[in-house]
Amino acid sequence: MRLAAQEETPAAMLHGLASDLSVTVRAAVAMNVATPAHVDALLASDRDERVRALLARKLAVLVPGLSAPDRGTLQQRALDMLTTLAKDAAIRVRAAIADVVHDMPAAPRDLILLLARDAAISVFEPVLRLSPLLTAEDLLALITDPPNPATVTAIARRPYLGADVSDAIAHGADGDAITALLANQSAAIHETTLDALITRAEANLAWHAPLVQRPNLPPRAARALSGLIAGDLLRQFAQRADLPADVLRDIGARLERTWEGTAVPTRQEPDQSDDQIMDAARRLAGSGRLTEDTVLAAVRRGETRLIAALLAVAADVPLAVMDRACSLRSAKGLVSLAWKAGFSMRVAGPLQGALGRLPPGTIMPPGPGETFPLAVEEMRWQIEFLARTER
Repeated sequence: MRLAAQEETPAAMLHGLASDLSVTVRAAVAMNVATPAHVDALLASDRDERVRALLARKLAVLVPGLSAPDRGTLQQRALDMLTTLAKDAAIRVRAAIADVVHDMPAAPRDLILLLARDAAISVFEPVLRLSPLLTAEDLLALITDPPNPATVTAIARRPYLGADVSDAIAHGADGDAITALLANQSAAIHETTLDALITRAEANLAWHAPLVQRPNLPPRAARALSGLIAGDLLRQFAQRADLPADVLRDIGARLERTWEGTAVPTRQEPDQSDDQIMDAARRLAGSGRLTEDTVLAAVRRGETRLIAALLAVAADVPLAVMDRACSLRSAKGLVSLAWKAGFSMRVAGPLQGALGRLPPGTIMPPGPGETFPLAVEEMRWQIEFLARTER
């Protein structure tokens, strides 16, 4: 291993060590910057993907940094080898290259495009998000024909995204990509596109929080958004210094109203106890109104304490269990409680954002066919864990 790692080791000996039975010896040869190109070519087809990954990482570092006298045949051979490794069957090998070159301004552009079109998220995600070599045309082509549904979401998280690319995401992508776009505060979005997204946000609860937090909202967008949100989000929105005066007046009036159809106010007053909140939730259950639509209405209004009480009553657990799930920000715990309450993933998704304050990228999505993504045994264990922790 010492010989394999030393730059002074003769090329002939490195060639022999590259075929050693020990994977650690071959790995040391792969990492050695003095290893000749013909030996690297031998290691590029090594039977162990860890060796190939280490070689790929070394070449990814070396190729963009070759000095002028070293360019030419040497660089082309190394680049050809790196391109071959970027097509390796093992994701680990391709990801090792992406990890090195994803933000290099001097990286080979053809290599960046190859990695950007990869189907594995660990390969394309850092490149699409951070490579300075990708043009708007490159990104638009990937949005039109993405190798992976998550490709567009990765593009949506790219800093300082241009308005044309944002428009393409807004008009053709799925909800996750649009959520990521709205949460990307440096992304430019045309005013007409933002208006259209706010209109669609009534059916997409995950968009509400990032819309509230978007900087430089045009007055028309601010007015439309203020009529869509309620509760905690509305109070958060009211604290913005850039809202028109008429929007602020409307928000102030709405915050004083009570939630229509129940005796529970739109915000918990200082003298309102947890017992009172739970009693109100039990009254809803007793009258047959504790439904998914009731919970989703509370989510839209941002009534976090009421949402917790509704779920506690429906799942037949103490409110303290709900508090524990919220304080842990446990996506699995909240999904499991929604399952126990008899609700579907239609409710479990928004609950993670409303109660767990989870950012869009960490919300647990539904399984195939909108089913719960966890096994029944796992959900039972999650509920038992929260109950034990609460005690």
